[in-house]
Amino acid sequence: MSRQKTNLMLHDAICRLSDPESLQGLFHEHEEGYPLPSSERLEEIIQLARAILFPGYFGKSQVDLHTIKYQIGVNVERLYHLLCDQVLAGLCFSHVSEDDNDKVNIADGDLTMQAHNISRELISRLPEIRRVLATDVVAAYNGDPAAHSHAEIISCYPVIKCLTNYRLAHELYLMGVPLIPRLMTELAHSETGIDINPGASVGEYFTIDHGTGVVIGETCVIGRNVKLYQGVTLGAKSFPLDKDGNPIKGIPRHPILGDNVIVYANATVLGRVTIGSGSVIGANVWVTHDMKPGSKKYKQQKKDIFDLEFNNGTGI
Repeated sequence: MSRQKTNLMLHDAICRLSDPESLQGLFHEHEEGYPLPSSERLEEIIQLARAILFPGYFGKSQVDLHTIKYQIGVNVERLYHLLCDQVLAGLCFSHVSEDDNDKVNIADGDLTMQAHNISRELISRLPEIRRVLATDVVAAYNGDPAAHSHAEIISCYPVIKCLTNYRLAHELYLMGVPLIPRLMTELAHSETGIDINPGASVGEYFTIDHGTGVVIGETCVIGRNVKLYQGVTLGAKSFPLDKDGNPIKGIPRHPILGDNVIVYANATVLGRVTIGSGSVIGANVWVTHDMKPGSKKYKQQKKDIFDLEFNNGTGI
């Protein structure tokens, strides 16, 4: 192929790729001074937060009780500056978004000041986040006979890494920070296979055994001492549509789980249903209706039904 023909083909591809119609909804135009959130920086934020919340388990530095205050101080200072930059990036990204639902109201003050205020507030909440994560460690340890220590839970179990991301992201979500919370939980999703939307409300002493394939939707409400197994979906059953046929957003559409609920592997709970406290949902079960407190729902096997009928004298 001649050089001239190659150049023409490349030019044609460039023109088609640059066509505004082909970019509709796929192009984010940067305004001067408006940064884009960075996955690399958010990953560093997560690693710093883990090192602060679980010193000695995460992070590069060796720590002991004599140096821990210094090490946490260094990490907190770095975390604060990174948070300010990334929260600002999220606010700016939303401010220039074409989607009116995502736009930030900047009438209340400067975006940079908002970013600093939010970052300070998140850091002030870290002690409470650590307290709640400590209950999650206890739940994971008590719920798995294969676990030998809390240290093993913190070091090895994906649920703690995922919940650290989620609990940080959830606080930012509650403070109205756009984009950044979802990016943080998606980093955990990629790392652990557990997908928890930052909008979900998850109580203390929460654990997920194994974890792979678990999905928890945005408007889920989960009580205390709840345990899920791998492959569980807490999702939406259907989406009401507006007059233009588009899904209506921002309405409760995911399950509510009371305290002390257990949901076994690959079970699916859909819609705004309430699973009463103390209920148990067996493996591979679909639930689309409310369950009273203390209820149990299992998927019966054909062999179990046959044995029951035979023992009752109704079989062959």
